[in-house]
Amino acid sequence: MVMTPMLGLAGIAIDYSAAARSKDRLELKFLRSRLPLQCGVRPPPYIDTAAWSDMMSKKQNNQREGWRMNRRGLAIGLSAAVGAAFTGQGRGSAQAQTSDEDFYRKQTISILSYSPGVSELYARLLARHIGRFIPGAPHVIVQGMPGAGGLKAIDYLYNIAPKDGSVICTIGSGLPFEPMLGRSDLKFDPLKLTWLGSMSRSVSVALSWHNARVKTFEDLLAHELIIPGTGVGADTQIVPTAIGHLTGARFKLIPGYPNILEAALAMEKGEVEGMGYWTLGSIRSAHPDWLAQKKVNVLFHTGMEPLADLPDVPMIRTKARNEVDAQALEFLLAREVIGRPFAAPPSIPASRAKVLREAFMATLRDAEFLKEAEKGQFDISPVSAAEAEALLRKASAASPEVIRRVLGSP
Repeated sequence: MVMTPMLGLAGIAIDYSAAARSKDRLELKFLRSRLPLQCGVRPPPYIDTAAWSDMMSKKQNNQREGWRMNRRGLAIGLSAAVGAAFTGQGRGSAQAQTSDEDFYRKQTISILSYSPGVSELYARLLARHIGRFIPGAPHVIVQGMPGAGGLKAIDYLYNIAPKDGSVICTIGSGLPFEPMLGRSDLKFDPLKLTWLGSMSRSVSVALSWHNARVKTFEDLLAHELIIPGTGVGADTQIVPTAIGHLTGARFKLIPGYPNILEAALAMEKGEVEGMGYWTLGSIRSAHPDWLAQKKVNVLFHTGMEPLADLPDVPMIRTKARNEVDAQALEFLLAREVIGRPFAAPPSIPASRAKVLREAFMATLRDAEFLKEAEKGQFDISPVSAAEAEALLRKASAASPEVIRRVLGSP
């Protein structure tokens, strides 16, 4: 292989092909061509040239002996420098991978769950498989952190959790949009979280129990439907309230239920008449008998297209009162694209963010994982981190007028 001259230590030009062929030629090239220039020893105009040449010849002989003694070490050092120049990027990547593997081999990854309901079932499903796709094969556990409709978990993730890639969190799909609605009490920026993606896209429905007065969307425009709420940051409260502003639907919210499963039980017991917002996938997973045995009336759905198995159920997106309200509905329901989102804290090492994102998507495509998901009736329709981030950036650019309508202001 013929290599071109390169600048070595102290700016010395070394022709490595010449060095390989002749050490003497390398030494002469170094001494005669480079050393005087590097050391700045050109003869002053007032010194005799012959005397100067004799002096420099003796000096160069002494330097040559020193060079011969150090030539081997210098060549090794220069070869290492050249190798680093050509392979530094690849080596850095390999070192990062090794470092990440060493880190995760000694770690237990925690997945925080904000609710003991269906969201935790998704988190546990992920936990049983994702470790196989992370270098070092770490143990993965799920830790419950309920409270305030998911705000407690996301606040911990953003402000307290270690930023080393050892903690991730399942997040309520609506929470990333809350700071965009002007809530100054929230202490997180959704655009700075390390998004891994979402396990599924969602379509949600509003329900009434089979013996309720309200049985259709038209009934909902004319009569109140009593529904449960599960926290100030929960979709069960935020979405039905906003849909009421934007379409005229008459929901009467009863807050205070600890989670969605307790809220569903309250409907079955007759404490409330229906539910204003719950994902269709969760209903099919947790209560498949509701639809099969016609225990509930489906008042509307939030999808962009008609549902094949519920063709007569109206799309709420078509019920906005005007164009601005239609845009507000689009903002409100953007959360459904990231129906089961997962994120890590902000500012974790870039290499570990890459590891977690790749492991997340690999898990959702894995045959063994998908077999278990199908058996448990989990809806799996992956959303990448890039798509989730793009969605949030777009939502953050919503106009003040749209935000006001989401909040119910005229």
